[in-house]
Amino acid sequence: MASLPPPPNQKPRPRLSARPFFENKARAFWTLQAVGWGGYLLLRGVSSVSNGLSLDAVIPVIIEAIVGYCLTLLLSALYGYYRILPLALSLFLTLATLAAATFLYAVIDAFTFSFITTQTPGVTLTRLLGSVYVTFTVLFGWSALYFGINFYLIVEEQIDQMQVLEMQASSAQLAMLRYQLNPHFLFNTLNSISTLVLLKQTERANAMLSRLSSFLRYTLANEPTAHVTVQQEVETLKLYLEIEKMRFEDRLRPSFDIDPRAERARLPSLLLQPLVENAIKYAVTPQEEGADIDVAVRLSGERVQIAVSDTGPGLHDAQIRPSFSAPSLSTSVGLANIRERLAQAYGPDHRFDTRTTPTGGFSVEIEIPFQLEDVNREIP
Repeated sequence: MASLPPPPNQKPRPRLSARPFFENKARAFWTLQAVGWGGYLLLRGVSSVSNGLSLDAVIPVIIEAIVGYCLTLLLSALYGYYRILPLALSLFLTLATLAAATFLYAVIDAFTFSFITTQTPGVTLTRLLGSVYVTFTVLFGWSALYFGINFYLIVEEQIDQMQVLEMQASSAQLAMLRYQLNPHFLFNTLNSISTLVLLKQTERANAMLSRLSSFLRYTLANEPTAHVTVQQEVETLKLYLEIEKMRFEDRLRPSFDIDPRAERARLPSLLLQPLVENAIKYAVTPQEEGADIDVAVRLSGERVQIAVSDTGPGLHDAQIRPSFSAPSLSTSVGLANIRERLAQAYGPDHRFDTRTTPTGGFSVEIEIPFQLEDVNREIP
């Protein structure tokens, strides 16, 4: 549903675009690094002042945060290099690097704080052991976050790749199903043109060739996975029926009942043509008087309901069943093809029913979501 324009005196509100935080990994790293160590500095500074120390005690805390910031930058570079090494070697080097960084950080931390707490600055074993606990906790926590975030990004990247591959596979499947229709229809039409040429009915053969070229121009102009509007699909279907009318004349009696509200709804291209083709084969061809073929499209809430019915003898189970096992049969490129294309395009969010009425005739009913955008064009 289209949104209403804002009042004349009211400016439109700017839209907020939510971008993933880790879309730019370098920017995300520097942001987390700055926020993390800034928070650590604030927490340690407030803790020192609240414990009764003078403001001079904040200076060692600032030095501690700067040293930690620089050490973790070095750790990030080394950890990134270790990731390309064999797992055992990478694990050993990671633990060794963490131990060395902890010891170096503890020595600098102990020496810095000795200027505040003693008259003789220096590093003693007691101060060193006290600093090792704090520095190990800080660097181990930072390392755990580093590897955890990188693992999350790797998993997210693999999921994105799998989704792209699934979309590409679905797109290829849809293209294959669409391309099944063209050779089959082309064979029937060219066979009819050949018959007209043999009967020396050149004008009718030329007219059929002209309509065939228009139909093929439409099929080639549209991507096999793209969706078209109901109006475009109906116009193409009428073009196809004009070709078939050259063969069956008054025996083929099509009619259309299209809800104007549903004309802009989108559906897979050439979805209805094989249904009408089946109706021609099983309703018009076997009966001397021909048959009526009705195409109806209705909009019911957020659902588009499509029905293609005929007044032929109907399809029996023996005729419908081969459609799922014999791809070369007309019914196969009709019912099974449509069923598969609907499953590829909409998943479970669709309905596909076939039925034969007791008085004769066969109908196919399809229900799909009401969509105005061609979602398949978003597939890379």
